[in-house]
Amino acid sequence: MADSIKDDEMYERLREEGNSKEKAARIANAAAAEGRSTVGKRGGEHGDYEDMTVDELYRQAQKVGIDGRSDMSKDELIQALREH
Repeated sequence: MADSIKDDEMYERLREEGNSKEKAARIANAAAAEGRSTVGKRGGEHGDYEDMTVDELYRQAQKVGIDGRSDMSKDELIQALREH
């Protein structure tokens, strides 16, 4: 395990759930620093990806730097964003 992961148990659980390494590390480290209940309550600011238009998904993919986004369908954009 990388030395930069502050909560190895949470990191491993998140990876098993299918989260990317980056996302799992970010959540595990935030939970270790702020407390698990704080991180869980904070939540994200965007709604469900399924409720977003293709243009909205494209802009979100652009913000996070997903390559090949212009050729992706709505389902592919959603999958790429979830895996990021």
